[in-house]
Amino acid sequence: MPGYQTKQERIAIQGAHSLVIRSLLDKQQYADPLGEAEAMGISSAAWPLFGLLWPSSMQLAAWMADRPLVPQERVLEVGCGLALASLVSHRRGVDVTASDCHPLASSFLIENTGLNDLPPLTYRHGNWADAANAPVHDRHPIVQGRFDLIMGSDVLYERDESGHLSGFIARHAQPTAEVLIVDPNRGNRSAFNKRMATEGFVLEEIDLSQSLASGQAYKGRLLRYLRVATPVVN
Repeated sequence: MPGYQTKQERIAIQGAHSLVIRSLLDKQQYADPLGEAEAMGISSAAWPLFGLLWPSSMQLAAWMADRPLVPQERVLEVGCGLALASLVSHRRGVDVTASDCHPLASSFLIENTGLNDLPPLTYRHGNWADAANAPVHDRHPIVQGRFDLIMGSDVLYERDESGHLSGFIARHAQPTAEVLIVDPNRGNRSAFNKRMATEGFVLEEIDLSQSLASGQAYKGRLLRYLRVATPVVN
């Protein structure tokens, strides 16, 4: 036994075919026999959060289901958890990479990709701290290179006074890039917006207060940031 319990269910995604998803049974699950999560700074209380279905992740998946396809676009999902948005994008043929720092995120992604009869989806270990100070997971390559679109859902749950997330995004975004963050009106949004502005991103906020496919009400916003490269003048 892995030390935790799971469940499997078919999840309705607005604008897309449903997905069969294996997730943790509830918030009470925890297993870190080798101390991998602890080494990444993941507490026992935070440990199960990656493996639960969150309303914001369903909002991002629905947005990606309807977003126009862009030829040769490279997409990165940060803090992917169960990676609903990555799975929806992958099924549409998007070149997408899912990333997380949780030691079990990749195994859940592999299983959920298989449950939906999809080809393998690229996964990379993504720690938002500076690369020089961040522990590197010994089983997965880390996120490298730059992407045209970086997306995430409910990733502003900590104050992040050091600006690790905005810095990570800035390092891995193309000079001309789009960033999509679905945020359930958390209190850290304003500080994050300021950090993103410092990194050269312009913000557009889109109200997502509407019902999900499940019928549940949702209150939150899509934070859409654009960075445009400044042309060089000779």
